[in-house]
Parts: sequence; C-alpha cells; structure tokens
Amino acid sequence: MEALAYKEAYEEYEIINGEVYMMSRPSIDHIQIGGNIYSQFRNYLKGKRCRAFLEPDVFLSEEDDQVIPDVVIVCNPVILTDKRIEGVPDLIVEILSRSTEKKDRIDKLLLYEKYGVREYWIVDPRGRSIMVYLLRDGKFELDDIYYCYSEKEWSAMDDKERAEAETHQKIKVSLYDDFRVDVKDVFEDVD
Repeated sequence: MEALAYKEAYEEYEIINGEVYMMSRPSIDHIQIGGNIYSQFRNYLKGKRCRAFLEPDVFLSEEDDQVIPDVVIVCNPVILTDKRIEGVPDLIVEILSRSTEKKDRIDKLLLYEKYGVREYWIVDPRGRSIMVYLLRDGKFELDDIYYCYSEKEWSAMDDKERAEAETHQKIKVSLYDDFRVDVKDVFEDVD
C-alpha cells in the first residue's frame, strides 16, 4: 500500500489550456527513439549556445500550460532553472504513442504554435516517420515529412523513387545552417 501511495504522489501529468492530462510510462521503442534524437542533438550542440534536454518539465505558463516533451532544444539560457524550463524552447520533439497521438498532433501543435516554438517534430514510431513543422508568421507550417525505409522498401524502389527518397533522409534543423539529423539514426535499434 505504501508503494502505491508513493506512486500516486509522483504521477507525471501535463496541463494544456488548464486541463490536466495524466501520463503513462512510454514504451521501450519510445524511450530508444527519444534517446537517439537527444544524442544527435547533444553531439551537434557541444560548445554551442543551444542545449538539448530529455523529458524536461516545461512551464510555458505558470498555471495553464505545463508539459513534459520528449526532447527539446533551448537556446535562451535565461529560461533554465535548477528544476525546469520556464519559457518557450526553440525546438520540441514529441514521440507518438497510441494514448497521446491525438493530443500531440492537435492539442500540442496548437499549444506550441500559440507560444511561438520555432520548430516542432512529431515522430511516429509505427509509421517510422517524422513530421517537421516550422513557425512562419506565427503559424506552424508543415515543412516536410521524413521516412525511415526498410531494406525491402529500398530494394523495391526504382532509381527515380530512390533518388526522391534520398532527399528525405536528413532532417535540416532550422536552428543552425549545417545541423542535420539522419532519419536512420532516429530509428536505430527500434523494432
């Protein structure tokens, strides 16, 4: 009973537009993808002003909007505290799960747009794809969709299809001109 009381006292939740959403623990693939993205971000950002964080508490507002994204990049050190981020990250990544898909694709997209997040990634483990939204004139626009193709899919493509698919294998991160993330690395070691 004591363990249950402890667990209940430390449940993770998010608040979006004043509504509380309880969070369940992510799958192993979800955790692996988050770690893969974080590693690529962290390796690139070494020695730069921006920093990557894995599953931080982000307080977009003190009461109404508090989230725990899977991965973020913050370029403004003023919003970092000892325990959380108090302000708007520059880039946010959400990895879909069956229980959060609608919230991530709709509610959080609108929330992050409202607060001015510059870049938002929605990673779909089942579809092995990444949708990248960029903020333009205060509105998110779908910049591109990137896919991780299996060997079987690659071999079934003709030369023209393969050439087109190649253009969607490296995600250009908008924060730096030379910042690219390989889609294969995002899904590495994911079943």
